[in-house]
Amino acid sequence: MKEFSSIDELKNLIGQEVAQSDWVEITQERVNTFADATGDHQWIHIDVERAKRESPFGGPIAHGFLTLSLLPMLVANAIHLSYVKMGVNYGLNKVRFPSPVPVGSRLRARMKLLQIEDIKDGAQLSWEVTIEREGQDKPVCVAESISRCY
Repeated sequence: MKEFSSIDELKNLIGQEVAQSDWVEITQERVNTFADATGDHQWIHIDVERAKRESPFGGPIAHGFLTLSLLPMLVANAIHLSYVKMGVNYGLNKVRFPSPVPVGSRLRARMKLLQIEDIKDGAQLSWEVTIEREGQDKPVCVAESISRCY
């Protein structure tokens, strides 16, 4: 966990990888819960036996948006901005899912600080977040995440 006590500390790191999260396992239970929450019950995610038989991935895979939804947790696991009273997700740019996430995979995020912009009562931070799967070179998600800190 990297802790920052001022925006100036972060400004010195623009263009650099700032932190990486701990690993998190993608279980079938997590995939099923996400399917229930979103209404996306496509068989490649939730029908284990059919996915083993028919899927080109050899078993069920996590939803791409499940992987993306882990960003806040993964970032919070890696970075603490002690000077921030409140933070909000502002948006995403250039989201891609270059490779699948088979159930049972372990994922972590690497955060590179791209930009900091001053805004009223705070700052807007742009991060390149790369989510990688343990044991694989190709990332499973790459996104530019924009947050606002007040």
